[in-house]
Amino acid sequence: MSFEITTTDVWVGEVEDRPGTVADMLEALQRAGADLEFAIVRPVSDVARFNGVLLVAPIVGEAQESAARELGMNSGLHALRIVGPDRPGLVAGVARVLANNGISITGLWAATFEDHSVQYVRVDSAADAKQAARLLAPTLT
Repeated sequence: MSFEITTTDVWVGEVEDRPGTVADMLEALQRAGADLEFAIVRPVSDVARFNGVLLVAPIVGEAQESAARELGMNSGLHALRIVGPDRPGLVAGVARVLANNGISITGLWAATFEDHSVQYVRVDSAADAKQAARLLAPTLT
């Protein structure tokens, strides 16, 4: 299995701390046709009953973008999506390639399942994401 490296925007929106908020948001995106590969909810503070954020990707096309905007979400987070075989040191290697080329990692989500890995690596800009994809392609073989 080879690596697939793509650029994507991660959409983010505020989540109220009440039962049903996340379900309502995800269902609205699903009704608009979203087939999410990435969804994370995290608090914005360790203070109990504080609002959090929902991060999702991909959001594709006008119907999905419109639904996301209606939920108060925006697409200001630029990321790489890296899918491929898992191996020891993979995430560290990706981080080192980007660091050595002056690209700052502003967020990182990585998971493995059996022998597969998925990483979403957030960077500062769409230009950085494109450059990072070009730099990583020859190193992930």
